Amino acid sequence: MARRRSGPPPPPHHRLALIALAALSSCLASATTLSSQPQPAEILLPSFATAAEAEADGGGAAEAARTCWYTVQIKTSCASPRRTSDAVSLAFGDAYRNEVYAASLAAGSPSSFERCATDTFRVGGPCGYGVCYLYLRRSGRDGWTPQWVRVYEPTSGTPSTFYYGDPLPNAVWYGLNRCPRLAVATSPAR
Repeated sequence: MARRRSGPPPPPHHRLALIALAALSSCLASATTLSSQPQPAEILLPSFATAAEAEADGGGAAEAARTCWYTVQIKTSCASPRRTSDAVSLAFGDAYRNEVYAASLAAGSPSSFERCATDTFRVGGPCGYGVCYLYLRRSGRDGWTPQWVRVYEPTSGTPSTFYYGDPLPNAVWYGLNRCPRLAVATSPAR
């Protein structure tokens, strides 16, 4: 019977490094899983409210800023009702807080948001640098279900696509935020 000789146990600081590495991997894996599913918006972003107020006032200051036009395609799920009269709002933007808001996308139009169909809209707003979040809001009784939303920026040929697939809750901003978190600069304590 041959005995295998094992070396000395690793020093304590090596074990701590391995434990820290395992914990970090676990956190990153769960963060990736959470961010890939649509979630309710934690807060209503300030410029959504500002855009809604400006729209109600007829534009004013919002028209003074440079406007970029985005092409937005929305594919309605085949599991959605045949047609919907639900009002659908859209908000998207980049990591630099350039936010685009559309209060109503063809609400109640008989040709919009039919089951298994793709609708295309042109939405104006501030010029951004890579759409990384998108939220939809549905108001109504039909229970409209989007399959995916694709946003084409005027300066990029590659669209940003956000996948849904489940019915949207009523009157709740619901979507995905894939924006990188910007590091907050802190000054060292003296």
